[in-house]
Amino acid sequence: MAERRAFAQKISRTVAAEVRKQISGQYSGSPQLLKNLNIVGNISHHTTVPLTEAVDPVDLEDYLITHALAVDSGPLRDLIEFPPDDIEVVYSPRDCRTLVSAVPEESEMDPHVRDCIRSYTEDWAIVIRKYHKLGTGFNPNTLDKQKERQKGLPKQVFESDEAPDGSSYQDEQDDLKRRSMSIDDTPRGSWACSIFDLKNSLPDALLPNLLDRTPNEEIDRQNDDQRKSNRHKELFALHPSPDEEEPIERLSVPDVPKEHFGQRLLVKCLSLKFEIEIEPIFASLALYDVKEKKKISENFYFDLNSEQMKGLLRPHVPPAAITTLARSAIFSITYPSQDVFLVIKLEKVLQQGDIGECAEPYMIFKEADATKNKEKLEKLKSQADQFCQRLGKYRMPFAWTAIHLMNIVSSAGSLERDSTEVEISTGERKGSWSERRNSSIVGRRSLERTTSGDDACNLTSFRPATLTVTNFFKQEGDRLSDEDLYKFLADMRRPSSVLRRLRPITAQLKIDISPAPENPHYCLTPELLQVKLYPDSRVRPTREILEFPARDVYVPNTTYRNLLYIYPQSLNFANRQGSARNITVKVQFMYGEDPSNAMPVIFGKSSCSEFSKEAYTAVVYHNRSPDFHEEIKVKLPATLTDHHHLLFTFYHVSCQQKQNTPLETPVGYTWIPMLQNGRLKTGQFCLPVSLEKPPQAYSVLSPEVPLPGMKWVDNHKGVFNVEVVAVSSIHTQDPYLDKFFALVNALDEHMFPVRIGDMRIMENNLENELKSSISALNSSQLEPVVRFLHLLLDKLILLVVRPPVIAGQIVNLGQASFEAMASITNRLHKNLEGNDQHGRNSLLASYIYYVFRLPNTHPNSPSPGPGGLGGSVHYATMARSAVRPASLNLNRSRSLSNSNPDISGTPTSPDDEVRSIIGSKAMDRSCNRMSSHTETSSFLQTLTGRLPTKKLFHEELALQWVVCSGSVRESALQQAWFFFELMVKSMVHHLYFNDKLDAPRKSRFPERFMDDIAALVSTIASDIFSRFQKDTEMVERLNTSLAFFLNDLLSIMDRGFVFSLIKTCYKQVSSKLYSLPNPSVLVSLRLDFLRIICSHEHYVTLNLPCSLLTPPASPSPSVSSATSQSSGFSTNVQDQKIANMFELSVPFRQQHYLAGLVLTELAVILDPDAEGLFGLHRKVINMVHNLLSSHDSDPRYSDPQIKARVAMLYLPLIGIIMETVPQLYDFTETHNQRGRPICIAPDDYESESGSMISQTVAMAIAGTSVPQLTRPGSFLLTSTSGRQHTTFSAESSRSLLICLLWVLKNADETVLQKWFTDLSVLQLNRLLDLLYLCVSCFEYKGKKVFERMNSLTFKKSKDMRAKLEEAILGSIGARQEMVRRSRGQLGTYTMSSPSERSPSGSAFGSQENLRWRKDMTHWRQNTEKLDKSRAEIEHEALIDGNLATEANLIILDTLEIVVQTVSVTESKESILGGVLKVLLHSMACNQSAVYLQHCFATQRALVSKFPELLFEEETEQCADLCLRLLRHCSSSISTIRSHASASLYLLMRQNFEIGNNFARVKMQVTMSLSSLVGTSQNFNEEFLRRSLKTILTYAEEDLELRETTFPDQVQDLVFNLHMILSDTVKMKEHQEDPEMLIDLMYRIAKGYQTSPDLRLTWLQNMAGKHSERSNHAEAAQCLVHSAALVAEYLSMLEDRKYLPVGCVTFQNISSNVLEESAVSDDVVSPDEEGICSGKYFTESGLVGLLEQAAASFSMAGMYEAVNEVYKVLIPIHEANRDAKKLSTIHGKLQEAFSKIVHQSTGWERMFGTYFRVGFYGTKFGDLDEQEFVYKEPAITKLAEISHRLEVNACMESSWEAFMVISNTLLI
Repeated sequence: MAERRAFAQKISRTVAAEVRKQISGQYSGSPQLLKNLNIVGNISHHTTVPLTEAVDPVDLEDYLITHALAVDSGPLRDLIEFPPDDIEVVYSPRDCRTLVSAVPEESEMDPHVRDCIRSYTEDWAIVIRKYHKLGTGFNPNTLDKQKERQKGLPKQVFESDEAPDGSSYQDEQDDLKRRSMSIDDTPRGSWACSIFDLKNSLPDALLPNLLDRTPNEEIDRQNDDQRKSNRHKELFALHPSPDEEEPIERLSVPDVPKEHFGQRLLVKCLSLKFEIEIEPIFASLALYDVKEKKKISENFYFDLNSEQMKGLLRPHVPPAAITTLARSAIFSITYPSQDVFLVIKLEKVLQQGDIGECAEPYMIFKEADATKNKEKLEKLKSQADQFCQRLGKYRMPFAWTAIHLMNIVSSAGSLERDSTEVEISTGERKGSWSERRNSSIVGRRSLERTTSGDDACNLTSFRPATLTVTNFFKQEGDRLSDEDLYKFLADMRRPSSVLRRLRPITAQLKIDISPAPENPHYCLTPELLQVKLYPDSRVRPTREILEFPARDVYVPNTTYRNLLYIYPQSLNFANRQGSARNITVKVQFMYGEDPSNAMPVIFGKSSCSEFSKEAYTAVVYHNRSPDFHEEIKVKLPATLTDHHHLLFTFYHVSCQQKQNTPLETPVGYTWIPMLQNGRLKTGQFCLPVSLEKPPQAYSVLSPEVPLPGMKWVDNHKGVFNVEVVAVSSIHTQDPYLDKFFALVNALDEHMFPVRIGDMRIMENNLENELKSSISALNSSQLEPVVRFLHLLLDKLILLVVRPPVIAGQIVNLGQASFEAMASITNRLHKNLEGNDQHGRNSLLASYIYYVFRLPNTHPNSPSPGPGGLGGSVHYATMARSAVRPASLNLNRSRSLSNSNPDISGTPTSPDDEVRSIIGSKAMDRSCNRMSSHTETSSFLQTLTGRLPTKKLFHEELALQWVVCSGSVRESALQQAWFFFELMVKSMVHHLYFNDKLDAPRKSRFPERFMDDIAALVSTIASDIFSRFQKDTEMVERLNTSLAFFLNDLLSIMDRGFVFSLIKTCYKQVSSKLYSLPNPSVLVSLRLDFLRIICSHEHYVTLNLPCSLLTPPASPSPSVSSATSQSSGFSTNVQDQKIANMFELSVPFRQQHYLAGLVLTELAVILDPDAEGLFGLHRKVINMVHNLLSSHDSDPRYSDPQIKARVAMLYLPLIGIIMETVPQLYDFTETHNQRGRPICIAPDDYESESGSMISQTVAMAIAGTSVPQLTRPGSFLLTSTSGRQHTTFSAESSRSLLICLLWVLKNADETVLQKWFTDLSVLQLNRLLDLLYLCVSCFEYKGKKVFERMNSLTFKKSKDMRAKLEEAILGSIGARQEMVRRSRGQLGTYTMSSPSERSPSGSAFGSQENLRWRKDMTHWRQNTEKLDKSRAEIEHEALIDGNLATEANLIILDTLEIVVQTVSVTESKESILGGVLKVLLHSMACNQSAVYLQHCFATQRALVSKFPELLFEEETEQCADLCLRLLRHCSSSISTIRSHASASLYLLMRQNFEIGNNFARVKMQVTMSLSSLVGTSQNFNEEFLRRSLKTILTYAEEDLELRETTFPDQVQDLVFNLHMILSDTVKMKEHQEDPEMLIDLMYRIAKGYQTSPDLRLTWLQNMAGKHSERSNHAEAAQCLVHSAALVAEYLSMLEDRKYLPVGCVTFQNISSNVLEESAVSDDVVSPDEEGICSGKYFTESGLVGLLEQAAASFSMAGMYEAVNEVYKVLIPIHEANRDAKKLSTIHGKLQEAFSKIVHQSTGWERMFGTYFRVGFYGTKFGDLDEQEFVYKEPAITKLAEISHRLEVNACMESSWEAFMVISNTLLI
């Protein structure tokens, strides 16, 4: 591979191929492998490393010490080393939503509670890489920041955008017309008129000092200064980044862990009014999910009673706390669905009578009849008053209603609605649920039913609605349970609802429902804490209502919450003796058994105190077995004891007032102890009820226990159903987690025995229990694991870092903890959504980023930073011994990997272990890797908890990982990223706490740890290689994780060591890569790997940009060494250095290690012989593009001196791209109509530029060795051997070329020049070909094109094709596949068989083996058609204009360097033609005024340095140059005209100075103008007239040549040109009248009878015009005249028998041909300079004209004439023995004759209808009384031609009054 990158072909390709063939006999591997054996003929003096293998990296740390740079300060200083503040450890306080943080009030807390609180309140520990945002992952070119960087761009002026202003332009035209009429009066050729016109013209501004004789060096310097001023610094800011998915190297910062909320809904209760107002009514709201049969929110109690009604209850109700006066609430819904109802329940004060009786008045009385029923109402009021006085503290159920929430949301258009009418039919509009939540909260399974069907529900953006609920349903006393409610709700959705038939209670409840604002003011949390922004405590608050999500929500706890909800459900006293009918239950939370021990922890409802000690359930009148629908909310104490319990007391309430009857009589008791074996007791209970007060010490027992001597209702059966639910971030409510935390805390507190469940664990049993509890974590429920994730991981890490001492023995739990972490991370990954593009679970990522920190490291200090993981005991520090026995190398760690790293596996017994600790002997490091250096301590201290040793987490983690095996290793690999990131953060913290962040990198970590890392990286790399075909997705994750890990290590470890790790990974892959059938998948992985590593923010520094390559010991057999010999220069050390900088030599790849890898990948993949890798072109090019565009925008490299250093790292890129020339997309193809060099087709003789390409040049361009140095005419070889390669797509080619331009722009010019000097002519020509291509590639498209592109969405579908093509061709991996699927980017496609592939040629090359499905492309067009605004189009055009200008200026800079190279070497003149060609090509493209000024300046300098170049060698180009200059002389922009006319004048002057005559330029200019006039549509003669005047002015002011004939000759030429212009004016006049136009052109051509070249030009112009109008016969005649003209002069020049004698030969075709007979020899002699020099005056030119004529006759149906034309052609081909052409001709003749024979009707060849047209009247000027024959298409009626002539006449403004007289006499 290395020898292939040579620009000079050192060895003939054929030889290499031979050698390969021979070797392939000995190897059975793939050709790729053979290709890379690095066969380098006899040049090789010492081994080089082929490009497919990684070289040994330089030891960066040593290098920096030994090569201390002389740069003390200045911009380069920062490139040498990372900045000192590169990494920071920051403790940032966490945001608290509430004004005071939620912590328990108690000061004494048990350890578990303390840990939880610490976990919810400690600061985030964040490691910040300060410059990370400058890495390529955050490249502004791929982000929206691009727009900011484009601000302030100058507007480039382009002629194509400058449409002349309508009105003034029109006036000018009319003025010209009037003048042109006067021209008619004078005969053609009258000087007077022309001189008069020209003298009256105004010249453009003259360029100062143009005529001075300035030395060339001075001119170059001035041009250079002007070119370099006001340049745009950042090239990539002007270039859109290639379309990529999320760049693979971007790692988003994880979200801060925070409390979970679903979609939030604000409900405001405005008013509640009944027909009669006699008593207070109490309301509550809650959400229910019918499908899940679950209550999904707590109750919200509100009170809308009037003050008068509230007054009735004053005796019973304490003063209301403001927190209970809320009338608005915020509900949170995580899983909105069509099944959610808002249920409103009403209660009233208990009174005598059942619910039906009490509700009756509300149903029968109407507000309107109040006066009529006054007495009855008074009576009702007084009754109500009595009941309030007596029974005011009891409630009874009254009524309820429900609102179908999604109906409101989806139809929240109309505002007032009746709730019973709000039944949504399924057809109504549905919102889509916008995911405001963090997707990781939702388990994968629970996502399956977020919505029912496609009823997606969106609560975040509906229009607020005000509902008026008018109907309530009476509560049925026997149907109060939730089960009954769900039945009712399900029934409500049916059209024939049973409820509709019930008689409703009429009332008016007004409610507002709207999406909750982001940060509402005056909010209270469910614990009644004030949420931030609570300006005034006296304002009525809004309550946040706690959600009980319908399904699990997976979010870690971040705040303290400890609530208990009690739901009494039913009671059965049917079998209880005695009176117990109106039953209420009093609920109390007790901390002891005395009645006074009730705690005030029960939340109040509405209009009452905040907390109370008891709560009563509502009473159902006269029911011995009532149901209850109460919710009692309790604030749990943080620390519970065995004495805490819930006490239920049952009372009978006597509603009637009787003598001696107490108000309430206790009728039973029962209770629930809160703790059972240390765990919170929750769930469903069916409790027995005791008839008498419970005895002493009852609270620690359960009521199910039969206490002696107690009486129970119904024989101790369960008669009371109650449910207890806890919402707590303290109690895990999972047995496995509880056990684990209990054991760990017992260790910390050293409290034995530990009681867990029914077990008592003694100390001697603790170790086994601990281990089994760690492995049992797997069995725990996922939801609690996620809720307590932070604490759980903290505890596991603590066990790794500080092995506990149990019964005097160290217990090593490293392995168990490692396994547990691996299994937890895998469970999260598999079961939760919310993994990012790299498969990192967002919950785990935010744990590492914010939460994880090292457990405390310093003796007698709390943990590092605020807060910390420390338990109550402090531990000693530790340091692993840095010296390591030499014998203990990597092999040892291999052997260890099979052993269990438990302590018992070590040689010393546990007792010895303890003894050695007590005796403070240092342990033998070699025999026990697992423990560590310890400090002297007393035996007592050892036994207080844990061994006073502390392991370093990262070291332990690396070790555990290296030695693990089997399923543990597998699960660790699955989540490698997690362990890598933990390790890195641990390393940073370790350095930070030991103040080692500034220490030399080599001494930061012990050797043993480095060995573990090396072993780990090596095994993981081999895993990637061995499994990439089996588990693609997993391997992709592993690959990116490893790359990110190495990227992180570069910031903290010995960088040379990390480089060696990278090399290890490379070796693993490359050793086996080419034995694979399809290497592209593996190479694609390696590209991802490399791209991530290179995204390091200090990538440039890592490449040692300031080191100059030291020459290797012997001359390296590398690319340029051979070149420099061939070019005849000395190969001294200096040259060698330059060569090494420009090629991927070993020294380059070693010192610029990462850049070397990147460029090597590029070279290998772009190599045309790289089988199977072409699908990766786009990927590798994007990688380079991304790096360069990132450097370009990096503020650290804005200084040009630094940019040059950065560009130095990419110098070999130039060579690599030069190698790919034949494969690049051909941007010039689209320009053929403008006369660029055209791709040569096999049967064309010449390209338009006239230079035929020899086979040797073609071979050279194809990369084959050639002996002689010829200049390639154009590299665009479609058919010759060059293009058998796959072509790159347009997008890839464009990206490559912009990269090339960036390097050329920023590289040091002197270095470039030295290298150009070393290049051979062939290579320089290839470079020029590249620049030629760049000109076309970055040509400005023009505003109109942007507007067109806006309407056609072509580009997008092209990109889509490119993406699909990559997907099909295999470079796309599972990760991107996944990303794309999730974005719905992959359409459908079918693939054609390989045999259908085209060899090349399509815009996308042969990769396009896909068929497009119609449906798919239509889909693209519909979705992509987003019209851009006018401003956006303007902006796009602005950017494109600046890009085109900058790109062309860079090309110009490079051309200047090439020209200087030629000047220096004085040998390579042959490449000047190439330089000129690029210049001319750039002039022909759409360029800005700024660029053209510089371009003309360069062109003038070039002509003045090498005048003979144009006038003797490159005559073709001279013609081209004249045409380009003239075109720009007619530009509408004055600066362009000034420069173009200056260039044209100097060109004439130079031509004159060479031979006192400038016939050549004169001839070329005249011809150019003629063809311009004849062909250009938007040609403006007024502007050209100005330029001609400018040229005249120069001639007049040119003092030096005043005495010569030069001024007269110039004047002569200018007047001649002016004559042509006058004709132009006339032609413009007749633009709409084709007959007149052609007639005029005929006259002009006739006027050039004496100038064959010009006559030929005009004949061709005529032929072109005829063809446009499909007058093929006439076009053919023009071409025959042209051929006759050429034949006439050829016969004078060359005496060849087979050529036609002259125009006589053509008489048979047309008798008029004799007009072309040559004028007598004394007038024109063909060998005079400048005469007959055009490309048509050659044999091949003649053949071309005749072939065109034959084709035109054939189209016209004149087959007889075809035969006559071929009669002239056949002898020429016979003479040349061109059998192929002859066979074609005879084929065409056969066709022609068979068409004559097979006429069926004779009508097929009706050639036209002819009319005589005469003009009469003086208004027609010189047309008066002239008659013409008009030819019209066959079967044209007289009326048709009359109409056409009439229309034409109307358009002639000078013909005011006219009429058409028709006469039907046909001629």
